[in-house]
Amino acid sequence: MQTSQQHQSSAGINGLYHKPVQDIQPYYLQNLQILDNNMCSESGSQGTSVSFQTYKEQFFTLESSTTAAGFLGYDSPSAVSVSSSKSPFSPQGSHSCLSDPHHSSDNPYGSPISGSSVAGDGGKLKHKLRELEITLLGPESDIVDTCNCCFNNGIHQASSITNLNWEMIPMLDLKQMLVLCAQKVSDGDLVTAVGLMNKLEQMVSVSGEPIQRLGAYMLEGLRARLESSGSNIYRALKCKEPTSKELMSYMSILFQICPYWKFAYTSANVVIKEMMQHEPRIHIIDFQIAQGTQHMMLIKDLATRPGGPPLLRITGLDDSQSNHARGGGLHIVKERLSKFAESYNVPFEFHDATMYDCEVELEHLKVQPGYALAVNFPYVLHHMPDESVSIWNHRDRLLRLVKSLSPKVVTLVEQESNTNTSPFFSRFLETLDYYAAMFESIDGGCPRDDKQRISAEQHCVARDIVNMIACEGPERIERHELLGKWRSRFMMAGFSPCPLSPSVRYSAGEVLKDFDKNYALEVRDGALYLKWKMRGMATSSAWR
Repeated sequence: MQTSQQHQSSAGINGLYHKPVQDIQPYYLQNLQILDNNMCSESGSQGTSVSFQTYKEQFFTLESSTTAAGFLGYDSPSAVSVSSSKSPFSPQGSHSCLSDPHHSSDNPYGSPISGSSVAGDGGKLKHKLRELEITLLGPESDIVDTCNCCFNNGIHQASSITNLNWEMIPMLDLKQMLVLCAQKVSDGDLVTAVGLMNKLEQMVSVSGEPIQRLGAYMLEGLRARLESSGSNIYRALKCKEPTSKELMSYMSILFQICPYWKFAYTSANVVIKEMMQHEPRIHIIDFQIAQGTQHMMLIKDLATRPGGPPLLRITGLDDSQSNHARGGGLHIVKERLSKFAESYNVPFEFHDATMYDCEVELEHLKVQPGYALAVNFPYVLHHMPDESVSIWNHRDRLLRLVKSLSPKVVTLVEQESNTNTSPFFSRFLETLDYYAAMFESIDGGCPRDDKQRISAEQHCVARDIVNMIACEGPERIERHELLGKWRSRFMMAGFSPCPLSPSVRYSAGEVLKDFDKNYALEVRDGALYLKWKMRGMATSSAWR
């Protein structure tokens, strides 16, 4: 595959994005404290913070963009089961669950800052903001509408306070500016935060360097958090929802230029094939069936098995939000896999279960005696709410349910990031660190000015980043955990780790030959890590 030249990003990213968050924070805060002091000295105070709530539905646009949404969920080059509410490694509709296990929400995002808004009225807020404006800029200052976002309350006026004494601010790169802005949002310092946002608008670009593109989406997330508009994310972004054909085309682009899903499919398939090599009947339960591409690869391998192929039965889980991207329900996957299996003379059965993963019960899985069972979790468990979100703790409940089925093997692929229970500011730092590496890796597979790549990022990236930044509680569905935490959860559910054979690494290595040389593999702690340079991006592990 043809790749573009490697580009240098802002100074703040080089040598930093692969470091733990605790190492990053002091680096920025040394400069941010200087900036904080300079700002505060202008008004003769320690800064003023304003709490607020949403008064009416808010709408946002990326200043440098006409579109924005989702993240790197992708499947095959032909199609992907992706809604615009998925994470980088989630190729179908979001498996979000509210506290009630039988929720019926059409929009999984909900309002972002649960319990953090303070009651008040718009008039008082406008008056307070005007007082702050006079303090900072003088009584003769005028509010100039420089933001194209459709702010409908006093916060819109605050966002136009751009004349802070920037001359006294130390030179900060874009990454440092994003961190400072997030810190001010976390502190509730509204005026400083919106002033920084106006400055950031001049620094971000959806067609620029990786950190500039990421910055555009993270800035939008900070705005959404200030406006408490996470519940309106679908309507909050200026772009219209892409058609299913367009969305599948965008996913195809990302599938080709990034190895994340091919890494997941290949490593899991090798494990399943090795564990099932002598089984005449195999049942696979896939909690992220997408377009079924992973199983097409497996069917092809099983067709050449010595002694003939086994009887293959697949239960594919899906939710209603996937229909848009795929252009229809699971019957499309059933027809596709059935025809493919027939062409390779592999006996095949398919059962569909259209529901959110947190709604799954034993009867939905159609487990039958006489089948060796494999369960596949490709980039999906991080959408399940855990004990920090709901007393139902669907994340651990699902693992216990799967263990009760006595599977021969369970495959898990997850992104190596820690955003589940982290408070806002720490989560922002982790998101910035992780996706800076992600965007840089995307640059390694496609020219920066490629318009299709730009559209793919916008339609398959922005909403998940916004969700992680703007939303809290059950409305935040992007809740990633590191392998160590997943190991604890699996072992508490009764599982034992299943060591990966050398064939798993070899096969994944063959996949990486088609991608940028900065991708690498590492076997550690019984799992296979996919890395971009020094940063772990995803892990593949097996359990029984």
